[in-house]
Amino acid sequence: MIYLFLAEGFEEIEALAPLDILRRAGQCVKTVGVTGSTVMGAHGIPVVCDVTVDSLAEQPEAVILPGGMPGTLNLEKSETVCRLVRQTYEQGGLVCAICAAPSILGHMGLLAGKRATCFPGFEKDLLGAELSPDSVCRDGNIITAKGAGVALDFGFCITQALCGAETAQQIHDAIQCP
Repeated sequence: MIYLFLAEGFEEIEALAPLDILRRAGQCVKTVGVTGSTVMGAHGIPVVCDVTVDSLAEQPEAVILPGGMPGTLNLEKSETVCRLVRQTYEQGGLVCAICAAPSILGHMGLLAGKRATCFPGFEKDLLGAELSPDSVCRDGNIITAKGAGVALDFGFCITQALCGAETAQQIHDAIQCP
């Protein structure tokens, strides 16, 4: 099970592009409403979530945190989100964050000694990280990415980590990525 957390003000492309790619790969991804069952994105696009944060029953194998403002701040305010992110990390699961959301991982101390990237301006929040110039960066069980413009690449990186390079490449080719 993969949880994709959505909080009011999330960046739509950063959430929906990886969601689409992972579902094409046959992964069970649940959109989790942190601020309700329908969550409004930063650009006025409402998303009806599969479940709400208060109804989660199982530990995920992976978690995804899209950025956006105030979405990132709203994610970080959720004790449940932070608890599940920490548990997933400690159990060796995949922890993925894009745009401003890697700041949450930095504040939690999960980036210490890891390579990471983020939306420009949030580098100071990646506490203890080695800043990577890459648009998408994987270090162990953490994947970070810069922003909406690399949301597909972020999704492919997650898919490769969970399903292998061949599956990620097949989806890449099927949707006509350059």
